[in-house]
Amino acid sequence: MRLPPLPPYLSSLPGAEQRLRALRVLAAAGLVLLLRPWWSLIWLPGWVVGLLLLWAVWELLRWIWWPRRWR
Repeated sequence: MRLPPLPPYLSSLPGAEQRLRALRVLAAAGLVLLLRPWWSLIWLPGWVVGLLLLWAVWELLRWIWWPRRWR
């Protein structure tokens, strides 16, 4: 079974790579926050979660203020 293709704004239009990267960052941060109460992730130190969230915010700010120029 094949997955449906990504929409053009995530696959072929200018800036698609950055939008896809931003979605991946948000998904990773959201996944950590959602799975935090899970028994094995309770042992994850708070500073690790904080660093992940700071990384996500930094990536989003970099994407917004310093976008890559398409060729």
